[in-house]
Amino acid sequence: MAKVSIIIPVLNEADNLPLLFDNINRLNPKPQQVILVDGGSNDDSIAMIRSFINELMPDNDRKIDWQMTESKAGRALQMNTGAALATGEVLLFLHADTQLPLHAIDSVSKAMKRAEWGRFDVQIASRQPTLRLVSQMINWRSRLSGIATGDQAIFISQSLFKQIDGYPNQALMEDVELCKQLKGIAKPACLKSKVITSARRWQQHGTWRTIILMWHLRFDYWRGVSTDNIKARYYK
Repeated sequence: MAKVSIIIPVLNEADNLPLLFDNINRLNPKPQQVILVDGGSNDDSIAMIRSFINELMPDNDRKIDWQMTESKAGRALQMNTGAALATGEVLLFLHADTQLPLHAIDSVSKAMKRAEWGRFDVQIASRQPTLRLVSQMINWRSRLSGIATGDQAIFISQSLFKQIDGYPNQALMEDVELCKQLKGIAKPACLKSKVITSARRWQQHGTWRTIILMWHLRFDYWRGVSTDNIKARYYK
């Protein structure tokens, strides 16, 4: 079984943390390590993480090595900060609003016997038919292009991650750029097991409006628009 370090960037995720903790604790088998990297939360995220870790059993009895660190905001920077502390052979990058399948560590271990990196299929947490179709389209696109999104829980060998110097230091689309580099070295393992990710982005801004925005942003990134510009429109 591969030793897996899960790295989670956090920024104002207090509403999602209880479900995240529960999901990871129910994984079977367990990851070796979980590193939460806070990017300057101003809600209860930091207090909740510290409380959770402090309430765990003594270090020598822990089934998972939970850690928290802090960095400046920015998913790429936060994930690279977490990766620098990782002791696992495999790094799994997980968004705080995304749940792993309970057999995720076993699936990753098996995948890493035939690949150097990979990702899961994704399911948006909604019964809305349109979002179920969006989930399927994301998975199809990822298989065809070899490009994964951060919502798909990208995993990669520690050695390969160091070889490419980690996530590119850019404001957005860091997952797309990472995958471009990786697929030039090795094909990804595209796991059919699904992670379940929050529908909050779609619910807050409207399904079709979000779909159109995401396609526009990807097209602009492809044609060379700066990631600072894309980020400003994404979070507008």
